[in-house]
Amino acid sequence: MSGMESQRASGSSVWTILRVTIKAFAILVLAYLIIPTLFIVPLSFSADSYLSFPPTGYSWRWYEAFTGSTEYQYAIWNSLQIGLPSAFIASVFGTLAALGLARGKMPGKKFIAILMVAPIVLPQIVLALGLYPLMAKINLVGTMPAVILAHAVVSMPLVFISVSAALRACPEQLEHAAAVMGANGWRTFWQVTFPLARPGIIVGFIFAFTFSFDELVLAMFLTSPTTRTMPLLLWQQLNFEMTPIITAASVALLIITLLLLSIAAWVNRHNLSEAGRKITK
Repeated sequence: MSGMESQRASGSSVWTILRVTIKAFAILVLAYLIIPTLFIVPLSFSADSYLSFPPTGYSWRWYEAFTGSTEYQYAIWNSLQIGLPSAFIASVFGTLAALGLARGKMPGKKFIAILMVAPIVLPQIVLALGLYPLMAKINLVGTMPAVILAHAVVSMPLVFISVSAALRACPEQLEHAAAVMGANGWRTFWQVTFPLARPGIIVGFIFAFTFSFDELVLAMFLTSPTTRTMPLLLWQQLNFEMTPIITAASVALLIITLLLLSIAAWVNRHNLSEAGRKITK
């Protein structure tokens, strides 16, 4: 017995050490990702006319320059005009694909699912090189439709994954029950399937819009000076003008991204709590 107890104690201590090691590694990875981003915040309040850390003084001048810049205003407006339609298109087709694979009966579903997530796995430079000649052939390079379609293609897997997860978490028997009770296919979809998938659709839309709002590589290939997005303008400013206005714009972009991701997390948590309440009832 003492030998078994010692083995259990040894196994428990090894498991404890492993958990502590994994948590410490996760903390180090998060610190490595987050700390460099946090350096942007004090730089954005710098009173200097050049980038230097730590700043010799602090001022709101670069935020005033950012909010008063017509270049950044147009870039943000372009990002919104591209991000919202591309997220909508990605949500529609990503949801349809998720519904077809989750509820449909077809051969090769795993292979089709792999193809659906391929655009987000492939390097964006490869997709850009493939999309550029196609858009050039139909005279769309430099226009917003070109970037909207490109962003929709690349962000569609985000919606597909989100909606697929929402559908897998809900029993298919609910839809069968609605059909047994006399509901036709359209009514079953709107009253049963769509409410089940709605949280995943909302989260997928937010992820798709966030991707489009932050995307750079495709915008470099497909936009023009009149349709350039916020990340592209930041990239160009970094190449030609290293002033702290770039850090103020970066902080604004960071806040928008964090806000959107927080909304997505809240929607997901709210959906889980609602599901938990329904189960307890």
